[in-house]
Amino acid sequence: MRLLKDIIYGVRIENVIGSTNIAVEGIDYDSRKVVKFGLFVAIPGTQVDGHEFISTAISSGAVSIICEKLPQERVEDVTYILVKSASKALGIIASNFYNNPSHQIKLIGVTGTNGKTTTVTLMYNLYRLMGFKVGLLSTVVNKIHSEVLDSTHTTPNALELNKLLSEMVEKGCTMCFMEVSSHAVAQSRIEGLRFAGGVFTNITREHLDYHGTFDNYIIAKKGFFDSLSTEAFALVNNDQSQSETMVQDTPAKVFTYGINSVADYKVKILENHFNGLHLNIDGQELYSKLIGRFNAYNILAAYSTAVLLGHDKIDVLTTISNLNSVQGRFEYLKSEKGVVGIVDYAHTPDALENVLKTIKDIRTGNEMVITVVGCGGDRDRGKRPLMGKIACQFSDQVIFTSDNPRTEDPNFIIEEMQKGVEPIDYKKTVAIPSRKEAIKMAVSIAHAGDILLIAGKGHENYQIVGDQTLPFDDMQVLNETLKVLDK
Repeated sequence: MRLLKDIIYGVRIENVIGSTNIAVEGIDYDSRKVVKFGLFVAIPGTQVDGHEFISTAISSGAVSIICEKLPQERVEDVTYILVKSASKALGIIASNFYNNPSHQIKLIGVTGTNGKTTTVTLMYNLYRLMGFKVGLLSTVVNKIHSEVLDSTHTTPNALELNKLLSEMVEKGCTMCFMEVSSHAVAQSRIEGLRFAGGVFTNITREHLDYHGTFDNYIIAKKGFFDSLSTEAFALVNNDQSQSETMVQDTPAKVFTYGINSVADYKVKILENHFNGLHLNIDGQELYSKLIGRFNAYNILAAYSTAVLLGHDKIDVLTTISNLNSVQGRFEYLKSEKGVVGIVDYAHTPDALENVLKTIKDIRTGNEMVITVVGCGGDRDRGKRPLMGKIACQFSDQVIFTSDNPRTEDPNFIIEEMQKGVEPIDYKKTVAIPSRKEAIKMAVSIAHAGDILLIAGKGHENYQIVGDQTLPFDDMQVLNETLKVLDK
């Protein structure tokens, strides 16, 4: 229980009708979940306007309403608070209600198109191995030290975020590593949080179905760094052309990392093969089990963050050498007959190109690269021909298939991917809408030494078809199919 006047502290209020000296037992923006003596935040959404459910929330026991427009009919003994942005207010209120947990823990946010999940997971595993109690908020999973929780969004909503952070504080966590999505920034989900540092990995075309333009997508990412305090650090990949844009208005102290450019933290790739990476970071050599140039960036980001947080360089590098790859991110296996299988989450043109270039760097040239790839339905259609073109450019054989088709016809999605294929590459492509059959086809044409890339879904253990979420795991299907081949 908290007093209303305490939990609205810091909110930009335009008008108050009623008393703020009342007790609040809970907060929600879903009228169906409002508790007795609760606070309801009416948020205008793209599908539903929370203002339409104010009366329902009051019937459920709400004693206070946060809204952007006052209802014409108001209930006596209910406090109405008018704000300019209900979504921003929710973040601040949630933070106050849970006693500002982000002020009691070192919260590190990682944003970018690709590499977020791998980077935050590496950071989490790094600190676990160094003996710290830490939290993780990622696309794949949320963790409070060793406790595993379900993850449904890249960044949870403001209420869930603060509740999770509060639990981390209660259970002794001193740090939390968190993915920060562009949606989260645009929807004010991180409002009210205090970050000790922010990391920028890269930015390429993604989520244009939501943001509309690439410029809007950049602005959303930049908004995260604009929100950092003067006490925080902003660590950016200096090899990326948008790194300066990201931090041009940040109050935080700016640091850089990179491979090619002048940077505060540098890495040199000495060897890159399927057994891992041999790197030189800040003059010190280390071996990593992770594979590929893109992982050299992820490792460097984790290392740089740890050093900025005050940890010994040698201790950090020694621990990094013991870290394993992240589920669904260049996950690698080899069949008894010598066929190499790789499962990766690459679902953007840039990510797919990075993975295929990594394979190109490692391959001898005598083997075939067979790529199975699709694109999600009800999402940015503009990237589909780009994905088709890149897959063909770096592969010997491409099988176009379903990803998460959702409400779209898989055949239509495949046709849009095929529009990016150059005429000279037509003969190396085939379309198989069934993802399971596509993987089986890839395995059936592979010989010893050939490399199979199953791209797009990575860690996901489901496939969304229509309004159904069906069990499906790329690694499981690939593994089972390769075992049949080995018999």
